[in-house]
Amino acid sequence: MNQLHLKYNVEDKPPLGRSLLFGLQWMAIIMPMVIFSGKAVAGMQFSDPAQQIVYIQKIFFIIGISILIQVLCGHKLPLVIGPAAVLLVGITASQGSSISSVYTSILVGGLLLAILSSSGLLKYVQKLFTPRVVATILILISFTLIPMILQLIFAAAQISPLANLLFALVFLLLLFLANKSLKGIWRSTLIAWSMVVGSIVYVVLFPQAVPVMNSTGKIFSGFFQDFNTAFSLDFGTLTAFIICFLALAINDLGSIQSIGDMLYAGDMPKRITKGITLTGVFNIFAGFLGVIGPVNYSLSPGVIASTGVASRFTLLPAGIGLILTAFLPPVINVIGIIPSAVIGSTFIYTMCSQLAAGLLLAFHSMKNFRLEDGLILGLPLMLGVLISFLPTDALASFPLWLKPVLGNGFVVGVIAVLIMEHIVYRPLKNKAA
Repeated sequence: MNQLHLKYNVEDKPPLGRSLLFGLQWMAIIMPMVIFSGKAVAGMQFSDPAQQIVYIQKIFFIIGISILIQVLCGHKLPLVIGPAAVLLVGITASQGSSISSVYTSILVGGLLLAILSSSGLLKYVQKLFTPRVVATILILISFTLIPMILQLIFAAAQISPLANLLFALVFLLLLFLANKSLKGIWRSTLIAWSMVVGSIVYVVLFPQAVPVMNSTGKIFSGFFQDFNTAFSLDFGTLTAFIICFLALAINDLGSIQSIGDMLYAGDMPKRITKGITLTGVFNIFAGFLGVIGPVNYSLSPGVIASTGVASRFTLLPAGIGLILTAFLPPVINVIGIIPSAVIGSTFIYTMCSQLAAGLLLAFHSMKNFRLEDGLILGLPLMLGVLISFLPTDALASFPLWLKPVLGNGFVVGVIAVLIMEHIVYRPLKNKAA
């Protein structure tokens, strides 16, 4: 711990002024994740701008509450929480299913996750997720979000596709140059301020494409009146989301374990059990509200290493700020004018980090990377991309109960890697051992 030169450890309480400043920093890191996940899903599911605003408000509320309870009663670690990318994949691939069946599946998935974690059964499921499987899942998430990213980049029909593509390419190049050059808090908050700068540049270049979202003139909003109470259980959709939740559980476990190891936090089994159980509970609540559920992110170690602040209490102002934002439609309305091309480009940058993490895990977890290792990773990735770009006519011909599974590139990829790892190449692995 001393090697990190921490100014504040996990249980330290900085002065109020500094806590507010550090909390603002955490909030600047969390908000972009909420914004582009919320806008991406809301844009797919609702044509009414007012409904899109309410959807994003609910996500802000869920994430804010999750942070407060996790920091005070759950894993009690300085962990960033945001919308789960793996559930975003599930929602994107389930556009043919009803909205009620999607969020009922998220609710049930959260319930199963909470039961698995609190009962101790998760450790048996965890054995299936070897380093090669986890690496493949990390890469799959990046690849299977490509169709949605393309929709975002080319969403502005009044702008030529070539202009949108050139903007995205230049914006991405500048993002990576900034990532290489910047350090400390500027690098940690790169996504936040780059979205602001990118939006300004896009509006100047293409003023005719500025999106307008109406907040119906309300200064405050009681979005609890819009609870999603229309439950609908669809077997195919539920199966797809259960697989997504297995991946979410491993992601959650890895995030909690990594920050705990980094900070030498004690009683890690208890922290992990409480943390993952609460993640399940928050996903139940998210399904009830009709929004994408949360997960613990693995961003915190980098932020802590650059700032030297590991106090969990500095996340409390961020959680409170997110909750307050949830009840202010004008603030969400301002967020709503961020051009889709900027969000799509930022998604590519974020998913490249996810892809890099998957590749690092794949190569560093194996002493000698063999052809068999490449095949175990390769087939699921090929199938995932293939299914993600299936023609609409082909997808429409699938039976309704089968479409959410065989029409979901991520789900097909996960099933494929589990078969390759534990059935096809299991004898070779044992023999090599």
